Amino acid sequence: MPLHLPPAPTPALRCVLSALGSPTAVREAPVSALRAHQGPLSPDHPLPIHVWDDVSRTGGVPRTRLAGWRFLVRGGERAVATAEAVLTADGWAFARFCGGPYVAATEQALAQAEALATPYQPRLLSVPELYMLTLWLHHDIASDGSEGPAASGDLLVPLAPAPPGIAAHRPQRIADLLPGSPCASRRPPRSSPNPPEPAPRPRFSVGRHRHRHRHRPSSLVMSMPRGPFGPRGALSRSPRRASPRLPPPTRLGRSAIGSNRPHG
Repeated sequence: MPLHLPPAPTPALRCVLSALGSPTAVREAPVSALRAHQGPLSPDHPLPIHVWDDVSRTGGVPRTRLAGWRFLVRGGERAVATAEAVLTADGWAFARFCGGPYVAATEQALAQAEALATPYQPRLLSVPELYMLTLWLHHDIASDGSEGPAASGDLLVPLAPAPPGIAAHRPQRIADLLPGSPCASRRPPRSSPNPPEPAPRPRFSVGRHRHRHRHRPSSLVMSMPRGPFGPRGALSRSPRRASPRLPPPTRLGRSAIGSNRPHG
């Protein structure tokens, strides 16, 4: 069923047409396919770009914001780039030309959406926290594209390249693709505020006890060849032998060397 494309704001379309008509802007574009194209260029398939910033918020309806409008730049039969217009304090202004894999992925997702039986309004939904860009098929086809919250029945078509664990170009409902808190489910679990107590240390057996002390210096010393003063090249930790204690020197008293008193 044909898609119901929302009309882009006239100032946004005008500034994109002005950029495409400027040889300098096209020549300085960072898209080789756009610079190399010979012939007229035209904007096609205007898509509002919405950003979902609070994807990690649990529950509730996703809150999105309009970031701009993106046009497929068609050169002949194929899209060679995209052109974006953003809303500034002075009104709509041309932002940039973009290339890369999202150009062909957007075309492929639009073709998939046109083959569905249910009518949808196509939008682009960017999820920065997941590094993912999707084609958002909105249920309200009468909306102007700038507003309208996402409903659980809306479809998301992840554009290639998609983040790990998410299949690209597979239409899924928001509730199935991003259930609950998708960021929390992809992040490593946080540490518990009350970590479990460490397990008791097992007692060592006799064999393990010897293995534990095998590298102690005393064991190395005892296994080394012994010299007359202990192990060669190392200090001995073996108990020293008690050396024989010599008797204290005899102190001669006055009776032995004579007395200064006269004998009476």
